[in-house]
Amino acid sequence: MTSTENTENLFDLVGQWLSLPDVAETLDLKVTRVHALIGEGALIAVRDAEGVRRIPALFLREDRVLEPLKGTLTVLRDAGFDDAEAIRWLWTEDDSLPGRPIDALREGRKTEIRRRAQALAW
Repeated sequence: MTSTENTENLFDLVGQWLSLPDVAETLDLKVTRVHALIGEGALIAVRDAEGVRRIPALFLREDRVLEPLKGTLTVLRDAGFDDAEAIRWLWTEDDSLPGRPIDALREGRKTEIRRRAQALAW
């Protein structure tokens, strides 16, 4: 699978994405602050086929970034995941949860998800 095919599949897997200006509007921030959130590791973004950076919509809750996201992304990075791999892992169904890790995070089950993410490094 090529990198382009891999990214296209990722966009299909996640479904709803937001551009950085859309995230800025949702969070009532300047787009430069959204760039800073990405730089700080509080958010991650991937480029679509046109080269536009996009963020999964489920990373936001109403007018804020999903609270347990930054720590979870840090654990995934520490496990060797790049941004696209982290997003794919968060959206991939896990029968032992059951469901997707992103849904468990949104339900407040961050400890369980982070434990699973830490185990990936071993």
